[in-house]
Amino acid sequence: MQQNVIIVGGGLAGLTASILLSKAGMEVLVIEKNPYPNHKVCGEYVSNEVRPLLEGLGLDVKALGAVDIKSFSLSTLKGKCIDVKLPLGGFGISRYALDNALYHLALQNGVEFAFEMVTDIVFEDDLFRITSDNGHYQASVVLGCYGKRSNLDKKLHRGFLKRQSPWLGVKCHYRLADFPSDKVELHSFYGGYGGLSKTEQGLVNFCYLANYASFKKYRNIAGFNQNVVSQNCYLKQFLENAEPVFEKPLSIAQISFASKTIVENHVLYCGDSAGLIHPLCGNGMAMAIHAGKIASSCAIRFLAEKGYGRVDMEQEYTHLWKATFAKRLRYGRYIQTLLLNPKLADAIFSIIPKSQRIINPIIQRTHGKPILV
Repeated sequence: MQQNVIIVGGGLAGLTASILLSKAGMEVLVIEKNPYPNHKVCGEYVSNEVRPLLEGLGLDVKALGAVDIKSFSLSTLKGKCIDVKLPLGGFGISRYALDNALYHLALQNGVEFAFEMVTDIVFEDDLFRITSDNGHYQASVVLGCYGKRSNLDKKLHRGFLKRQSPWLGVKCHYRLADFPSDKVELHSFYGGYGGLSKTEQGLVNFCYLANYASFKKYRNIAGFNQNVVSQNCYLKQFLENAEPVFEKPLSIAQISFASKTIVENHVLYCGDSAGLIHPLCGNGMAMAIHAGKIASSCAIRFLAEKGYGRVDMEQEYTHLWKATFAKRLRYGRYIQTLLLNPKLADAIFSIIPKSQRIINPIIQRTHGKPILV
């Protein structure tokens, strides 16, 4: 079975790319290990920069119940806090709802799906041969959109795995009626930080990133929340008053923020597979959606335009990806370094004026401008 394009991984980047490719007349197969809908460890705040793109694809996020978010609150471990209005704003929606909606939109546009685990990708004689736990496939172009970390990365000998990945992500939905629906909050604690924002069902998503060295001192997530996360007074108040909805929190280990190759073994990587922005920037979901658009445009040109070869496609995609996202990732690293240093963060929070003129440029450096189809 041969396709124009096979997309390995059906997250936001893969689903966005699949719809755009199919709309352009390409035969597209998405191989995703988990059927929809499902929850994922994610901050679930989406910058409005991708709202025009999603609407152009035919997705009405308002009809899905997405919550408009207009303000941002940031606190240090000692409780010093800054509140500002977001320059562009965004919306809150769960991955459970958003991924599922994009999946059904992809089906409507003729995208095929196989719910299997990809075990190997081989490029030979200008053709990709993909092996899954249930079959074999061939394609002219492959997009790697399978997330932060996978056994497939190890199989493909991707270089970023050589560096240690000390980060753990934890997520749970909660009920808390008086949590403001128009605000996204970010609060730091020893060895990590967590974000709070409402989703389409009125539930509050609490997703945090923690250094594993700090986490492993406690037996479980509940113990870590009580002894470490709750050292931040805002998070303590939230955990004491909110009611968890999940039977148990979701978690993901060995999250890597190391630099990754954008193209490797001729695979074009998108979303978290290409590079992970620090969650405190609140822009990972938008970046994944945007990356899907960039990758699809390069693949469409390769498949449709004579004289535009594979090397041209790979070079253009790498250039566009870096031009669009490299500075955001760099600023994300700077901001994380600041936030995870309690003394430095408190000192800066004490002297920085609570001014939109000061803070807006910082936010804008980790976000982009509105994107059209």
